[in-house]
Amino acid sequence: MDNNFDMKTVTETRAISRRSFLVSSGGVGVAVAFGSLPSLAHAAAASQFEATAWISVGTDGSVTIMAPASEMGQGVMTALPLIIAEEFDVDWRKVHTIQSPSNAAIYGNPAWGGKLITYGSSTVFGYWDKLRIAGAQARKVMMTSAAETWKVPVAEVSTEHGMVVHKKSGKKISYGALAKTAKVPNPMPQATKDDLKPASAYRYIGKDVPRVDVPSKVNGSGKYGQDTELPNMLYAAVLHPPVQGEKAEHVDDTAAKAVKGIKAVTPMPFGVAVLGTTVEGTKKAKDLLKVTWTTTAQARNYTSSKIAEEYRKIAGDKTQKGFPMIHKGDAPAAIAGAAKVISAEYTNDHVSHACMEPMNATAIVNGGNVEIWASNQAPSLMQFHCAHVVGTAPDKVVVHTPLLGGGFGRRSEGDEVIEAAALAKLMPGTPIKVIWSREDDIANDTFRPLAGQRVEIGLDASGNVVGWHHRIVCASVFARTAPDIMEKTGGMDAVAAGGGNVGYDLPAQLTEYVRADRGVRVGAWRGISPGYTVFAMETALDEVAAALKTDPVELRMKLLHKEPRAQAVLKAAAEMSGWGKRKLPAGHALGIASSFLIRGFQAVAVEVSLNEKTGAVKVHKMWGAVDCGRVIQPHNTMVQMEGSMLFGFGSAMIEHLDIVNGEVQQVNFNKYHVQRMADMPEVEVKVISTDNHPTGMGEAGVGAVAPAIANAVAHLTGGKRVRQLPMLPDRVKAVISA
Repeated sequence: MDNNFDMKTVTETRAISRRSFLVSSGGVGVAVAFGSLPSLAHAAAASQFEATAWISVGTDGSVTIMAPASEMGQGVMTALPLIIAEEFDVDWRKVHTIQSPSNAAIYGNPAWGGKLITYGSSTVFGYWDKLRIAGAQARKVMMTSAAETWKVPVAEVSTEHGMVVHKKSGKKISYGALAKTAKVPNPMPQATKDDLKPASAYRYIGKDVPRVDVPSKVNGSGKYGQDTELPNMLYAAVLHPPVQGEKAEHVDDTAAKAVKGIKAVTPMPFGVAVLGTTVEGTKKAKDLLKVTWTTTAQARNYTSSKIAEEYRKIAGDKTQKGFPMIHKGDAPAAIAGAAKVISAEYTNDHVSHACMEPMNATAIVNGGNVEIWASNQAPSLMQFHCAHVVGTAPDKVVVHTPLLGGGFGRRSEGDEVIEAAALAKLMPGTPIKVIWSREDDIANDTFRPLAGQRVEIGLDASGNVVGWHHRIVCASVFARTAPDIMEKTGGMDAVAAGGGNVGYDLPAQLTEYVRADRGVRVGAWRGISPGYTVFAMETALDEVAAALKTDPVELRMKLLHKEPRAQAVLKAAAEMSGWGKRKLPAGHALGIASSFLIRGFQAVAVEVSLNEKTGAVKVHKMWGAVDCGRVIQPHNTMVQMEGSMLFGFGSAMIEHLDIVNGEVQQVNFNKYHVQRMADMPEVEVKVISTDNHPTGMGEAGVGAVAPAIANAVAHLTGGKRVRQLPMLPDRVKAVISA
């Protein structure tokens, strides 16, 4: 294999079928290049030399590397240790990866102020420099130890793929052999960016290696939070209130306590908890509870259809000022003096995270010490929450993070962890395992915000954009999860109202966020706010192109003239789709959209058809292109782009929640529909790797999908626009009939 290459020239284009995705994601296609797959846990009996807190070397030559981020299917248990292994200069086939302890001081992500958080597609982005330096430091430890053994200057030794070499004498020693006698130097050698490899010397970064988490998921040995079993453990089921924010006023638990194995029934601030010796028993007892709830919660007045209309009206009411998320020039004045103004209003429904692994957590409390087992995205936040609940210090809380059966932002909240810790506090020394039902999960989710939006674009007499005014109205995420940021900034909420910075050269732009809390909790959902804000911006821009009788791609290329990377991905998506060059089947149309998410550039093109009688939109194929800077693993990057595009497809076409008087109407998959395999269009992705700092990929493809589909539908309806998400058949039919 040739390990020397220019990152600027590396691209990967691949059309993925469902079958080929299942095969390739298992590592079958790349195992030949790198031999056997590294394991997820170190089972070797060899003694270990702890070179640093990140790396241990076995006397058998095995290497154990800590993986600091939560693995929820995005491949971080491979990508992060791979970055360390690259700089440690070790044979990847000898590497074992394990989840790091919940010690943020050592393993925290610089992108989150040193906290252990896997969120916002910031993992590779945040850890890139830190882990390379960690690998380089461990390499220096091995070099220093060998130099001391050989009594030669450390400056004379180097490493070659798991060996320390002294070229002058011809001596070589493997890391494994060195581990038998090596000692950690005092003082510890330090590494800087000057010690890092040049990209031309990379052996693994930029190459495909098998994902270390996949084999255990295939053979069933992988452990999730749901798999936690401890001696003398009790199970807990919680009856949550039907409306968020309500409390239990009266509880009749007579029938529940009569169920075999039930140990306790106790009202809690979050509901009524049932504890027992079996999952089945606690579920049965929970269903037998008779509870009278308070009816004074603000959410009792929340009906989503009415809230959507209220938000839409607020978006159009400029007397209700918002926080300026983006403020460049005087957009309102520019629009007021424009030759032509194009405006449009948008709404979107709530969607649920619906993680495949139900929410669950296990806790033990012994005095001021707490131990947690939970599939979670943020051990640092879990420590903080549990410390608050139990009345101890965060450093007294140990969080074990197994594999996650889906995260998408939901597992950063910690509701189930808080419940487990609170119940375990009542029964010191007894492990308590809380398991939510699917109905619990959806009804008590932190939904993606429902929003109302208005976009106004002013054009001069020559058709140039002179002003862009975008108003976003929704409940706040930060007001609940990061109130300090809200207070410090005066109202900024990047999770609820971000996405306005798309790279277009706009002479005047104002993006306003109008906070409108109405008693229902909202939170981060894969792709966060760009899932709806980019929808509004990119469909409005297509309306500008239509008004100017300009090709939508040409208009975007013109506005992106200061962002050549964005132009490159837009051009790639257009070319893949055959934009302007391919004769489409009768009744088919192409649509396209651009986005700037997670510090990278994306573009999506789609081909759709429309049944005008039913309003059903069929997406036949999607093409996505992405520039996420330096690519660590090309195949996995492509898979992440594909997966996020399919998430964008689901929220654009299928997923939605209705809330009536505070009660969620779809609480299981029989009513809350998610995309099935039969719904999936064909997807083709091109990954453009550049030598820029690596950016996030977990959410990259979400934002551009919905507007691309809506723009294609507009071509088929003679310009009639769908401005509500999801684009359900009855909504599309209503637009056609209007």
